[in-house]
Amino acid sequence: MINYDGKTFIPLSNSENGEVDLGMQFHYKQSGNLLTSEYVGANIRSGHLIALVDGNGCLDMRYHQVNDRGEITTGICKSTPEIKPDGKIRLYEKWQWTSGDLSEGNSILEEL
Repeated sequence: MINYDGKTFIPLSNSENGEVDLGMQFHYKQSGNLLTSEYVGANIRSGHLIALVDGNGCLDMRYHQVNDRGEITTGICKSTPEIKPDGKIRLYEKWQWTSGDLSEGNSILEEL
């Protein structure tokens, strides 16, 4: 299992229907297979995520956040890790809103 505890991730890309901006940072905390993070950004006033980490380092995530319009938005995300040659982790994410229009999207995050 990959240990994400204390690692910081930044977005490299996000689908147009997402609220994560490329200036955000996600600071992960992990205990056992439980991962959490709090985050803020240009479009998000406050966000929280919780995930389970499987034996391959994949994340099964749920998130909720308050956006800059004062709306609570929620979603699910599956993240698949890639270990880069420099040892840093890149996460390929497939997500879907569970509120609003229920649309889907893709993101890529990379460890700082």
